[in-house]
This record gives sequence, structure tokens and C-alpha cells, in this order.
Amino acid sequence: MTQIADNTVVQFHYTLTDTDNKQIETSLDADPLAYLQGHDNMIPAIEQALEGKSAGDTLHLTLTPDQAYGERKEGSEQRIPLKHLQGLPKGQKNWKPGMLATVHTNQGVRQVTVVKPGLKMVLVDTNHPLAGKTLTYDIQVVDVRPATDEEIAHGHAHGVGGHHH
Repeated sequence: MTQIADNTVVQFHYTLTDTDNKQIETSLDADPLAYLQGHDNMIPAIEQALEGKSAGDTLHLTLTPDQAYGERKEGSEQRIPLKHLQGLPKGQKNWKPGMLATVHTNQGVRQVTVVKPGLKMVLVDTNHPLAGKTLTYDIQVVDVRPATDEEIAHGHAHGVGGHHH
């Protein structure tokens, strides 16, 4: 049985809860998440905790903000053109305060929270929506396999739960 180590593709299901045991998200109703171990594709604390595990193993992991998405940074609000926001939920015509959106930046895609929408500009909070929170992950390893040469060259997993080209 293959153990999780650098250059293995890991597929897992997870349920994420907050300190009140309120479910934030889960993958149980979808395909498992897939990532390439050792290539900075996963929260480092999760990668470290999964090292050496195999398919069928489970993990209950509580992460402090500094282990997960960092502390909230005050003054992280920014005005950006409305046209740069992506991810408006189906059926919605307008952005509303509290909605999550994605924005393409020089550092890649970032998740932001709408603070105040306007006609042409929108005020967003650039903190990750889970910044400042202690989070608990319940993880079930579904599959572990050696990565292909192509996956290693690209730096990410391909296929179900991974990256599609």
C-alpha cells in the first residue's frame, strides 16, 4: 500500500468545522479533493499531518489561524472595478455585502468578500474568508498513488479532484 510522501497524488474527503462544531464545507457530496504532496498545493499543516498515511486512514486535525489561513489583517479593504469580480451565484443579478467572489491578481486567483458594492467599483475585504479562525478538518484518505512525470513537471495532480488541462 502506497504511503503519502513527496510526489504522490493524494485523494481525500474532508469535512471542515469551526470552533462551535458548525460545518463550513464538506467534500462528501462530491469527488474527493486531489493534490500533489510536497508541491505547496495544500495547507502545510495538513500536508505534514498526512505524511506517511495510506488509503483508508482518517485524521481529526484542528488548526489555529497561523497554521491555516492566517490572522485577519485590519485595513485589508480595497476598491476594485466591479467587472473584475467573478463567481456571482446562479440566479443572482447583483453583488451583495458578505458574498464571496474571486479576483485574478498578479499572485494568482484570490478569494475576497464583498463589503460594499457600487455601480462601477466595489469595496472588498482581501482577507481570506477563513482568516482568523481555528478550524477542524476531519479527513478520510481515499487513494494514494505515485505521481506521473507530467504531474511532477506541472506541480499539481491531474484528473478527478485535481487540475484539468
